[in-house]
Amino acid sequence: MNNAFEIIGGKPLKGEIIPQGAKNEALQILSAVLLTSEKITISNIPDIKDVNKLIELLGDMGVIVNRLGPDTYSFEAKNIDLNFFESDAFKTKGGGLRGSIMIVGPLLARFGSASIPKPGGDKIGRRRLDTHFLGFEKLGAKFNYNPDTGFFNVDASDLKGTYILLDEASVTGTANVVMAAVLSKGITTIYNAACEPYLQQLCKMLNRMGAKISGIGSNLLTIEGVTELHGTEHRMLPDMIEIGSFIGLAAMTGSEITIKDVHYDELGIIPDTFKRLGIKLERRGDDIYIPAQSHYEIETFIDGSIMTIADAPWPGFTPDLLSIVLVVAIQAKGSVLIHQKMFESRLFFVDKLLDMGAQIILCDPHRATVIGLNKQVQLRGISMTSPDIRAGVALLIAALSAQGKSTIFNIEQIERGYQHIDERLRALGADIKRI
Repeated sequence: MNNAFEIIGGKPLKGEIIPQGAKNEALQILSAVLLTSEKITISNIPDIKDVNKLIELLGDMGVIVNRLGPDTYSFEAKNIDLNFFESDAFKTKGGGLRGSIMIVGPLLARFGSASIPKPGGDKIGRRRLDTHFLGFEKLGAKFNYNPDTGFFNVDASDLKGTYILLDEASVTGTANVVMAAVLSKGITTIYNAACEPYLQQLCKMLNRMGAKISGIGSNLLTIEGVTELHGTEHRMLPDMIEIGSFIGLAAMTGSEITIKDVHYDELGIIPDTFKRLGIKLERRGDDIYIPAQSHYEIETFIDGSIMTIADAPWPGFTPDLLSIVLVVAIQAKGSVLIHQKMFESRLFFVDKLLDMGAQIILCDPHRATVIGLNKQVQLRGISMTSPDIRAGVALLIAALSAQGKSTIFNIEQIERGYQHIDERLRALGADIKRI
């Protein structure tokens, strides 16, 4: 029997909450330790399954891993066992972890070869890996897929810098190609590069290690290859998806919450997007303060037409927060069209919200219109299952605002992305327990 959360909703929460380190940054930064034999110390690492699995995988490969504190580790990738990549252990561990694709770029760059199993992970439509492989191929890697073993074998003994136009601004794809390019001969130019804060963090860290990357923060990166990289220290940004989730949670439950140390300037349009739903929030130093609000009203566009909130590659609105915005809109005054452009089938969790009493019209796999209840009607608690990480937290927020008891099954999907979420919510006064 899987664990589940039992939630008694409808209570306002109060207090301070500290966001965890960014999951999506962690998967890139941890993979980068493979680029050097010297020691790298990383802090603010979130204690979550996907990240812990990757740390464990690094250890299995021969990286010397030391835990220096609750969120701080040092890594020394002196002696890497390249045979490990042919093993069943790697197939099992690597296959069950999306982030495992991220170790390929560094391995290719440093050792000239790698094998990787086909990756697994979230069900949010087809997440293609072509971007990664096409990038490696342009740098000169040759790879073949062996259908009998289910492994990709890659030969990259002679990587050379080149001009690369990515077919999509994939964050992991960009990160992987950047890590392969820093040790390639000559100059690599990546156009249509992802430019998320996470990727900027990775590039800044690589530069501290001795890489020569310019154009950081833009979609055109220029990388001058170097022969070796050195050790460094790195502190990860707070997770902006968690920060957005807590803003939504505060509004929907009518709670007064302070989110600490948010690195506000790195949040892009996230705060403004929640403000468009009518949510009041103030920046106080580097914290976000959300006052208790009995109701919030969705803005309309200037010509009076219905508000649309759509995701887009950074600096647009991140697709990971669209599920949260959809849930928060349920109790707003007014209507909003949620348009999920970047992934299909991420909106299918609305059937659970309909069971709870939400007014939502699912137009197609990409669009849903939410007709706000303006807190005139409370949602009802139900039993439900979490389909993916972000929908899981969206359902959790709905449950905390609902009347009565909700049970959420398959919570390991939530815990892949959010550390100790039940304890941290209990500290704000939430009635949530693990059963």
